Amino acid sequence: MSDSKMENKLKSPRITDFSWGHLVVDNRDSYRDAKLFPGGSREWDWRETGTGHSPGIQPADVEELLEHGAKVIVLGRGVHNALGVKADTIEMLQQKSITVHVLKTEDAVRLYNELRESKAVGGLFHTTC
Repeated sequence: MSDSKMENKLKSPRITDFSWGHLVVDNRDSYRDAKLFPGGSREWDWRETGTGHSPGIQPADVEELLEHGAKVIVLGRGVHNALGVKADTIEMLQQKSITVHVLKTEDAVRLYNELRESKAVGGLFHTTC
């Protein structure tokens, strides 16, 4: 089986704890901001793509989620919705027929955990403002 077919069969990890500045995945990995995708998770370092509260989440931020086979994307904009989302990001996902949900992080965590039971879901989670 090719690597891409194997990735598509991997389940997205569960978020087991969320609080201000802190997200725990599968009771073992702890992040401030996180990228989750089928088969894994990692710290979301905004400096990699030049992301900031403004301009917000960029297409480059979600590319890795798609590369890992995500068919649904959940974007957590922070506890107070302070993180923007560039229109280009939503347009790019829609052009690829990817369902995208943009929510306050608390709601994004809840939805992501529900979706991961039956979908190849990826998410970006900002845990502060």
